[in-house]
Amino acid sequence: FIFSMRYRKILKVFCLLILSSLYISVGVKHFTSPDFFEAIMPPYIPYHNITVYLTGFLEIVFGFMMIIRKTRFYGCWGIFFLLIAVFPANIYLYNSEIPQNILSITKQEALIRLPYQLPLLLFAFWHSKKESSINLDLICFLLFPPTIYYFITL
Repeated sequence: FIFSMRYRKILKVFCLLILSSLYISVGVKHFTSPDFFEAIMPPYIPYHNITVYLTGFLEIVFGFMMIIRKTRFYGCWGIFFLLIAVFPANIYLYNSEIPQNILSITKQEALIRLPYQLPLLLFAFWHSKKESSINLDLICFLLFPPTIYYFITL
């Protein structure tokens, strides 16, 4: 039953809606709690405040684009490249005690964040496809719950 194309498509849309809502809510958080995001920005990136608002705006826009079938491809690839663009903030969080102290997390907790970016990239790729293989579907279905749970509990 789980391997049927119809069931896989329903489950994939369910995952898409959860992921999109998370991107939209994190994007909104860029506006309601900009200090959190500014704290993890590497010093070599200029205009922290503007950059935080811009990335939040893009997360909201791409999150909504992912929901709409006609714009899903572009929304998914927008999120894909945005995840790559903001990855230096996660590296800085791991390498620097300054943001770790501000956010009250340990170096180990910052390290755990790093590999979780990979499934998010995979999910963006997966949702950019109208049709996907059963293998890709199964990998994403298996990775989705722990990845989303981790980010919800941050």
